[in-house]
Amino acid sequence: MESKYTDTETLIQDINKLKNYQGFVQFSDRRIEDVFEKFSDIKVEAKKGFVYEAHFYNGKDSITIKQINHYWLVDEIKNISLDDTQIYIGINNLKVKMAQIWEAQSDELCVGMEVMKLKKVVFVGFTS
Repeated sequence: MESKYTDTETLIQDINKLKNYQGFVQFSDRRIEDVFEKFSDIKVEAKKGFVYEAHFYNGKDSITIKQINHYWLVDEIKNISLDDTQIYIGINNLKVKMAQIWEAQSDELCVGMEVMKLKKVVFVGFTS
């Protein structure tokens, strides 16, 4: 997927090309209706509004889509380690798994030693 989109139609066409993903799409004008709990083909329909946020996971890669001003930023992370995951209760009691990605970085307060710093938190599917 591209890193930026400027129109809803192209974004939704590319979302609908995803195969074997779990995930959800939040539109600007309604509650989250498009939830894909099973690893399957994604089918999203734009009625009104625009994609505000979306998250997808296929068992190893995570895709995050966020609307920022006049475009959508798409962040795809490959080969996610599931060593540090948390489970959150979402809408309709869905159990959402999120993985923390940590990175070793030098820190001036630690006399030049590397410390683990949180890089980002990503969606890694649903659990029962």
